[in-house]
Amino acid sequence: MSRKIKWLIRLSFLAYMIYIYLTVFRQGGYFSFLLLNTFLGYLPIEAAMHIDHKQPTIFFVLLIILWLLFYPNAPYLLTDLFHLSSIDPYNHTTGLMTFNLHMWLTFTNLLVSSLSCTILGTWSLEYVADQIMLKIKLNHTWMRNILVVIFITASSVGVYIGRFLRLHTAYLFLSPNWVINDLVKMWNPRMMIFVIFMTIIQMVDWITLRCYLKANSKIEELPQKKVNNDVA
Repeated sequence: MSRKIKWLIRLSFLAYMIYIYLTVFRQGGYFSFLLLNTFLGYLPIEAAMHIDHKQPTIFFVLLIILWLLFYPNAPYLLTDLFHLSSIDPYNHTTGLMTFNLHMWLTFTNLLVSSLSCTILGTWSLEYVADQIMLKIKLNHTWMRNILVVIFITASSVGVYIGRFLRLHTAYLFLSPNWVINDLVKMWNPRMMIFVIFMTIIQMVDWITLRCYLKANSKIEELPQKKVNNDVA
């Protein structure tokens, strides 16, 4: 990712969070949580932008750990879509959807937060996996994909922790004993099924991104092949 695109992403998120602060958070409405959740969802994206396999090993590992701690916050925003249940979009007399612009604005805010953090979060997953493989000097696709699946599964566990145990990443540093106690007690069949569901969702996101990147790389190769054929 080029420096220009990185700053475009940063400024876009900053502008969006300022907008949410001024129009939603300051009003103290039901959807005030969007500001904090969007900020937390952005953190792994920013962390990934600073990761480079050429960095000293200790610094590289610390950034990977930081990214991994905050990465579940990105797909976590998908669960915020359940808050759409607080909106009643249908006219109970006609059964048709109500044309309420405030309702559609709320819908837009939720979708922008969840989709932007999820898509760019998935990019960070791809990027971090690539950087790790470059760092350890291995070029095995199957090993890289296994690493991605491990990260996705760990992230699904993180989403469960955040959504149902209500534990933020910061609590790990503020009250580690309390956090560890809750983590030990959380394992049960229902929790595992939820993790499977979230893993499937994230796998679909990741595979979709992989298909796009692969298709895009083939499109970029076409002009070069044409030039080589013309020269020949």
